[in-house]
Amino acid sequence: MKKAAFGRFFAVLIVLLLSVLPLTTQAQCTMCKTQVEASRQEKDGYDTTGLNKGILFLMTIPYVLIGTVGFFWYRHSRQLKKKAVGQA
Repeated sequence: MKKAAFGRFFAVLIVLLLSVLPLTTQAQCTMCKTQVEASRQEKDGYDTTGLNKGILFLMTIPYVLIGTVGFFWYRHSRQLKKKAVGQA
Protein backbone atom coordinates (compact mmCIF):
# COMPACT_ATOMS: atom_id res chain seq x y z
CA MET A 1 0.00 0.00 0.00
CA LYS A 2 2.89 2.33 0.75
CA LYS A 3 4.25 1.84 -2.78
CA ALA A 4 0.94 2.93 -4.31
CA ALA A 5 0.81 6.05 -2.13
CA PHE A 6 4.41 6.87 -2.99
CA GLY A 7 3.68 6.35 -6.69
CA ARG A 8 0.74 8.73 -6.57
CA PHE A 9 2.76 11.32 -4.68
CA PHE A 10 5.60 11.00 -7.19
CA ALA A 11 3.19 11.37 -10.14
CA VAL A 12 1.62 14.49 -8.63
CA LEU A 13 5.07 15.94 -7.95
CA ILE A 14 6.15 15.34 -11.57
CA VAL A 15 2.97 16.97 -12.93
CA LEU A 16 3.50 20.01 -10.72
CA LEU A 17 7.14 20.34 -11.77
CA LEU A 18 6.26 20.01 -15.44
CA SER A 19 3.54 22.63 -15.12
CA VAL A 20 6.02 25.11 -13.62
CA LEU A 21 8.74 24.33 -16.18
CA PRO A 22 7.26 26.35 -19.08
CA LEU A 23 7.30 29.50 -16.93
CA THR A 24 11.08 29.31 -16.57
CA THR A 25 11.69 28.44 -20.22
CA GLN A 26 9.69 31.42 -21.44
CA ALA A 27 12.11 33.72 -19.64
CA GLN A 28 15.07 32.16 -21.42
CA CYS A 29 13.36 32.30 -24.79
CA THR A 30 12.62 35.97 -24.29
CA MET A 31 16.28 36.72 -23.74
CA CYS A 32 17.29 34.78 -26.83
CA LYS A 33 14.57 36.45 -28.89
CA THR A 34 15.73 39.89 -27.77
CA GLN A 35 19.31 39.05 -28.74
CA VAL A 36 18.29 37.85 -32.21
CA GLU A 37 16.03 40.87 -32.84
CA ALA A 38 18.82 43.23 -31.83
CA SER A 39 21.21 41.55 -34.26
CA ARG A 40 18.68 41.78 -37.11
CA GLN A 41 18.32 45.52 -36.71
CA GLU A 42 22.05 46.09 -37.13
CA LYS A 43 23.33 46.54 -40.68
CA ASP A 44 26.21 44.17 -40.13
CA GLY A 45 24.14 41.62 -38.22
CA TYR A 46 25.98 38.47 -37.29
CA ASP A 47 25.04 34.90 -38.09
CA THR A 48 22.64 33.55 -35.46
CA THR A 49 23.28 29.85 -36.10
CA GLY A 50 25.80 29.87 -33.25
CA LEU A 51 23.07 31.05 -30.90
CA ASN A 52 20.77 28.24 -32.07
CA LYS A 53 23.52 25.64 -31.62
CA GLY A 54 24.21 26.97 -28.14
CA ILE A 55 20.55 26.64 -27.20
CA LEU A 56 20.47 23.04 -28.46
CA PHE A 57 23.68 22.23 -26.60
CA LEU A 58 22.33 23.64 -23.34
CA MET A 59 19.08 21.76 -23.87
CA THR A 60 20.69 18.34 -24.40
CA ILE A 61 22.96 18.27 -21.34
CA PRO A 62 20.15 17.76 -18.75
CA TYR A 63 18.59 15.01 -20.88
CA VAL A 64 21.90 13.17 -21.14
CA LEU A 65 22.48 13.45 -17.39
CA ILE A 66 18.97 12.30 -16.50
CA GLY A 67 19.20 9.44 -19.00
CA THR A 68 22.51 8.29 -17.52
CA VAL A 69 21.16 8.35 -13.97
CA GLY A 70 18.04 6.51 -15.12
CA PHE A 71 20.09 3.84 -16.88
CA PHE A 72 22.22 3.12 -13.81
CA TRP A 73 19.15 3.15 -11.56
CA TYR A 74 17.39 0.67 -13.86
CA ARG A 75 20.45 -1.57 -14.02
CA HIS A 76 20.85 -1.50 -10.23
CA SER A 77 17.17 -2.36 -9.67
CA ARG A 78 17.43 -5.31 -12.09
CA GLN A 79 20.46 -6.62 -10.20
CA LEU A 80 18.56 -6.38 -6.91
CA LYS A 81 15.62 -8.28 -8.42
CA LYS A 82 17.94 -11.04 -9.69
CA LYS A 83 19.48 -11.39 -6.23
CA ALA A 84 16.03 -11.53 -4.63
CA VAL A 85 14.87 -14.23 -7.06
CA GLY A 86 18.08 -16.21 -6.54
CA GLN A 87 17.66 -16.20 -2.75
CA ALA A 88 14.00 -17.24 -2.80
